[in-house]
Amino acid sequence: MSERALEHLLCRDRALTLAAITIIVGSAWAYVLWLAAGMDMNGMGMDGFRMVSTGFAMVMTPVEAPWSATEFALTFVMWTVMMVGMMTPSAAPMILIYARAARIAAADGRPLAATGWFVGAYLLAWTTFALAATISQWALQRLAFLDPMMAASSAIVGAGALLLAGIYQLTPLKRACLINCQSPLAFIARRGGFGTGSASALKLGAEHGLYCVGCCWALMALLFVGGVMNPVWIAALAAFVKLVPGPWLSWCLGVLLIVWAVSLMVL
Repeated sequence: MSERALEHLLCRDRALTLAAITIIVGSAWAYVLWLAAGMDMNGMGMDGFRMVSTGFAMVMTPVEAPWSATEFALTFVMWTVMMVGMMTPSAAPMILIYARAARIAAADGRPLAATGWFVGAYLLAWTTFALAATISQWALQRLAFLDPMMAASSAIVGAGALLLAGIYQLTPLKRACLINCQSPLAFIARRGGFGTGSASALKLGAEHGLYCVGCCWALMALLFVGGVMNPVWIAALAAFVKLVPGPWLSWCLGVLLIVWAVSLMVL
């Protein structure tokens, strides 16, 4: 294959990959915004109720009513779709690098596994986080620590989440995960490049996903501070995760979160 033909294929693959990412992210955000719009009760009193997803809308149910298996499953779906919408853009550089490497390898007669294997494993890591978040939401609601809008119902709970997230930003583990999550070329180099076969793609996607979960889980927990279905808060966290340029800003954020937590406890 000529160099010009290969470059044409690479440009086409890049466009197709970006289009697929855009469709996935756009669909996820549309679903989240649809559910969030369903939480507008037009001023109706919500004391004594909690919001429950039906899969297509949010409805009120008595707060003392136990969770059903259906409610747990639909809440899990809600969290999973939210994580896909928030975190797939952060993985876009790594996905594009993998797709490009796969095309070059195919042209050289040593093809890699399809990009979908890598993306699926990456999103599986965030699906696991979504399961943990669902269990956390169930526990917090059972303890009456969340209000009907799925935000912390007391300053102590909110301050605790902020303090945990702030302290975590200052840890070596956060820094290590951030470097691997936001520097895909360095991440690949540390692993000796790309392996062939679906197992290698799954392993690489899972490792990258775990580093990104390790980087951002504490920030995602702040959804319980601003409201799980608050679209402005969701967008702010997603933008910060995507735009943070390096460890120094993460450290500054940690300090700000700690100050915010202390102010909630003091005031």
